[in-house]
Amino acid sequence: MTSGATVWLTGLPSAGKTTIAHELAGRLREEGHRVEVLDGDEIREFISAGLGFSREDRHTNVQRIGFVAELLARNGVLALVPVIAPYTDSRDAVRKRHQQNGTPYVEIHVATPVEVCSVRDVKGLYAKQAAGELTGLTGVDDPYEEPESPDLRIESQNQTVQESAASVYALLTERGLA
Repeated sequence: MTSGATVWLTGLPSAGKTTIAHELAGRLREEGHRVEVLDGDEIREFISAGLGFSREDRHTNVQRIGFVAELLARNGVLALVPVIAPYTDSRDAVRKRHQQNGTPYVEIHVATPVEVCSVRDVKGLYAKQAAGELTGLTGVDDPYEEPESPDLRIESQNQTVQESAASVYALLTERGLA
């Protein structure tokens, strides 16, 4: 059994973060790893209820998720975190928390172009934004600060979900985390 770690998958809405995380989780569980997927939508509903989408609220949400992920990871769980986390300083604060506690942290940038995400539009957010029913959509009319040096960059539009998950798995294996 290996130690835990946080695997943070950041990217635009509909980039494929959650789909990749669930595919990876299945493989890791089959091998006997303790795995939790901390889905951003579920966290917003249960842990960050009442927060909006201002920069401050987004930062607070990311810090809460980072705290839970680090807590799980330092207790032997592979915490897969498919969360947009649009701001560099928020992601850096999560990474720093992990470093201070000696907990492994891996940042994956699911770098799917906004044009591809808007076609996928899993939750209908891009359509609502285009119709004027939604503002503050990350990557469209609200900023998304791409990671400058993620541990892995996945261009999900160029590979299958299985291939994307396999590339994360390979990185985890290389680092002794899977």
